[in-house]
Amino acid sequence: MNAITAKEILARVLYRDALMLVLDKPAGIPVHAGPGGGPNLEHFFDALRFGLPRPPALAHRLDRDTSGCLVLGRHRKALAKLGRLFASGRIEKTYWAIVEGAPAQDEGRIDLALRKRSLDKRSWRMEPHASGQPALTEWRVLARGQGRAWLELHPRTGRTHQIRVHCATIGCPLVGDAVYGNARPGEALLLHSRAVTVPLYPSRPPIAVTAPPPPPMVEAIQAMGAAIRDETPVASA
Repeated sequence: MNAITAKEILARVLYRDALMLVLDKPAGIPVHAGPGGGPNLEHFFDALRFGLPRPPALAHRLDRDTSGCLVLGRHRKALAKLGRLFASGRIEKTYWAIVEGAPAQDEGRIDLALRKRSLDKRSWRMEPHASGQPALTEWRVLARGQGRAWLELHPRTGRTHQIRVHCATIGCPLVGDAVYGNARPGEALLLHSRAVTVPLYPSRPPIAVTAPPPPPMVEAIQAMGAAIRDETPVASA
């Protein structure tokens, strides 16, 4: 993606309160610096202090090429609380994906443990294995067409590359996935963190935040002859 600026990051704030921010992460930029350095979202977090003495920090992760809802904690106590909510599975996560092929059924669940396997000193991938960590993904088909399917997915666990590996194991790799699928050169990974629902305050309803899909996903959905009901970010507390 093109270089992003602090101003653009500010424009991507979907929700803010005293404890939490939810950011619409753009695809193509990692959330933190890798071994080789380079541009990353954390570099811009100082612009998201909104009067606090320290910048927010990541409450979870999204892959470099995944777009959509990214939750940040605004201070140490908030991060600890969000961490407990994520670890206990109380935060509802909804993803959209465009996959090659289509499942035979309209909905289902994939319960398949995953582990990391090193390929060499610099590369690795996740793989299904009985000795891996439990991983569960629920899914349903939103549309089919052009040899593809538009899926809504709910990962009930938070394993690395979980959705990508699980979809590949049912014969429906994500469009644009060069690791677990058959991405064409320059093809975008069509995986989007569509929504999060966070029960942050015991005496209030859960906070529900939705992120609009990026243009490549919108185009792919329209090419199927389908339509998105609401492309507008929605935040409620």
